[in-house]
Amino acid sequence: MQNKDDINQKLASMVANMAPQEGFTASALDYVHFMRSNQAFSRTPVMYEPCICIIVQGRKRAYLGDAMFVYDARQYLVVSAPMPFEADTEATPDQPLLGIHVGIQQTLAAELALAVEESQLAQPASTDATAAFMYATRVDDTLADAALRLLQALASPLEAKILAPAIVREIYFRILMGEQGAAMRAALSQGSHFQKITRALRKIHEGFSDKLDVDSLARESGMSLPSFHLHFKQVTSTTPIQYIKAMRLHKARLLMIRSGMNAYTASNTVGYESSSQFSREFKRLFGRSPLEEVRQMRTALYMHGSA
Repeated sequence: MQNKDDINQKLASMVANMAPQEGFTASALDYVHFMRSNQAFSRTPVMYEPCICIIVQGRKRAYLGDAMFVYDARQYLVVSAPMPFEADTEATPDQPLLGIHVGIQQTLAAELALAVEESQLAQPASTDATAAFMYATRVDDTLADAALRLLQALASPLEAKILAPAIVREIYFRILMGEQGAAMRAALSQGSHFQKITRALRKIHEGFSDKLDVDSLARESGMSLPSFHLHFKQVTSTTPIQYIKAMRLHKARLLMIRSGMNAYTASNTVGYESSSQFSREFKRLFGRSPLEEVRQMRTALYMHGSA
């Protein structure tokens, strides 16, 4: 195995070449993207899909409730369910933030989590609710080596097709067996309250434009309403209603920035019946009106995350 400093230098060099422009750059795998930011971003509301975020240069901080997670070349971030939080970025034109964004394929990750648990080689799953859905932990030598091999495979169309998916599977395994892998396994375990809340989050994520009823979400999760509220708040640091609102507002922002929708059309698309209510809640969350936000983000390039 190569020296870790050498691996870090190679990772940064390869990501810099694969992500020449700011923002997210697609790879040959549709669930792996490269990240680049040439400028700093202050604490901003964001929403991440389930993902593993490996920063190879620069630094980011995530804020969820009272918790803060730092992820950089020494620590990676894991988000096990669609999660709204706040983030900032440390970067300059001379030292841009560079990273690898690996989406978590839930079925594959859950199968691996079950195999790891059944092996009796891993530590018992965590009982810390927040940690199960988001955590930052040390990048060890095996994970850094796997990340480098993933980039090398993605540089070749044939290797990207044949080898890269197997390397992603290895990365999942390394994380499930890592220092805080029990937290991710808890989120993926069938029957746990983490998994029940995850079902509700997916329902919201997939049907954000529908009329979503908290009572129905609780029933579909197999939980009483008080228990659902309690565990939902534990793992997301917010209430179901606030989570639904944040999901819709983030979706609307992306539609306006990426698809050129106006605020009225975007608000209708994500399920708002009142455009004035949408504008008020949008400004409350993002600190700017929809028009001001779109202008700012198109100028600065939307970098922090995607829905």
